[in-house]
Amino acid sequence: MMLGQNEDSKQLAIVKAKYGFDKPIGTQYLYYLNDLSPLSFHSTSKNDYTYLRNGKYTASKLFTIGNTTTVLKFPYLRESFTKQGKKVTQVIGETLPNTFVLAVSAIVIAIVLGIIFGIISALYKDTWIDKIIQILSTLGMSVPSFFSAILFAWLFGFVLHKYTNLEMTGSLYELDDFGERMHIKWKNLILPAIVLGIRPLAVVIQLMRNSLLEVFNQDYIRTARAKGLNEFQVIKRHAIKNALNPVVTAISGWFASMLAGAVFVEYIFGWNGLGKEIVNALNTLDLPVIMGAVLVIAIVFVSINILVDIIYTWLDPKVKLQ
Repeated sequence: MMLGQNEDSKQLAIVKAKYGFDKPIGTQYLYYLNDLSPLSFHSTSKNDYTYLRNGKYTASKLFTIGNTTTVLKFPYLRESFTKQGKKVTQVIGETLPNTFVLAVSAIVIAIVLGIIFGIISALYKDTWIDKIIQILSTLGMSVPSFFSAILFAWLFGFVLHKYTNLEMTGSLYELDDFGERMHIKWKNLILPAIVLGIRPLAVVIQLMRNSLLEVFNQDYIRTARAKGLNEFQVIKRHAIKNALNPVVTAISGWFASMLAGAVFVEYIFGWNGLGKEIVNALNTLDLPVIMGAVLVIAIVFVSINILVDIIYTWLDPKVKLQ
């Protein structure tokens, strides 16, 4: 793949030796872990695969024992097979911010609308308002994101284009009409953010409604009402904070999974994010990009869950970090 049409046996052997592909699979795996580790060990021999062979990669050398050098470096995710030696960290660095903007926009939509509709549904329990909200939220959870993306792109970007002025495809940054410079087009964020936020929105509505109904039955809520507080004050001061625990759990999981779930949405809307890059890498068998993207998503997922555990202590003082 890297040699293209000019491949021959001699050049192929050189490439395999450069990247360590001539080693057993187990050795290649240890090489990859070594490249990922900030503290790593590398051979000084020019005949062995090493991260340090190419001069464009920098690292702080700590000490050398024999022909092995110990270095301190930024985790190395290798080079892309199809982007002419472009580092995977550079590929991810160019696309991850777009995915982050999309995921944050979607989760904000889900949080704001989900909490509002969840409160309304709880206040009007078993009325026609509650039933309509429940039907719409159930429908939102059941529709796959790739189907919603196609439907929204066709309906609002094509059929109703003259009314919405929205495009079927488009990314956050686009070239101007003269092809000279990039500029931000915020309207391209609207449809993918709504589509990506539909499913977590439905979950937040259900959780907020059920949690709030449970909180309404607590003794301190009845005490607050008996003291003369109106319904708005009861909800604002006493009910919402205690009802948010399951919502925060759901939001954290959905936000982390959005980085992976955005794959379909980004590809359909042509959003130049990490999800679209993963699809392109799968189509071209660009394995370093695939592995690097999966690792980054996993790190983000774990980090968000740790952050949520810390937020729990603020929401519920009874929860203590051990």
